[in-house]
Amino acid sequence: MKVSFFLTGRPGVGKTTVLLRIVERLKKQGFKVGGLVSREVREDGSRVGFKVIDLEDGREGWLAHIRQPVGPRIGKYRVCMRDLESIGVEAILKAIREADVVVIDEVGPMELFSQSFKRAVSEALESDKIVLGTIHYRIKTSFISKIKERQDVVIFEVTRENREGLPEIIIQKIQEIHER
Repeated sequence: MKVSFFLTGRPGVGKTTVLLRIVERLKKQGFKVGGLVSREVREDGSRVGFKVIDLEDGREGWLAHIRQPVGPRIGKYRVCMRDLESIGVEAILKAIREADVVVIDEVGPMELFSQSFKRAVSEALESDKIVLGTIHYRIKTSFISKIKERQDVVIFEVTRENREGLPEIIIQKIQEIHER
């Protein structure tokens, strides 16, 4: 049976760092990995937004920015739906078609404004591909609850205590599934 893995944890604990370590190791082992990652962007030490990056080809755009003129608002940021969908959603759909492992960083409040994003996540989970993602720690929506309740989803909470050893545990599980 295919299994998907999601990392959760408090902001700043290292979810994306753990995920990127796993991705790097999987690529070295010959896995084809695709999907999207999000990274915060700082100017003069202050966070101004988040980029969305296609893992396969490196294309990037704004997920959200403090100076984004339009789009749904989350705190001081506005979500750039165009970049989220043309880069992020497309990266997920391409990974479903072409990769061994589909990466989704993150399933969180900004991304959930996009129905296309939610459909792409659902499609990835229903596919025969292994999904490796991050999921927002506190947000409670029916969409996130459905992901967490799936029998084929394993959730790992990233903590300061386990973040160094977690990549190896998850890589081992992915290898076992892939070898079946």
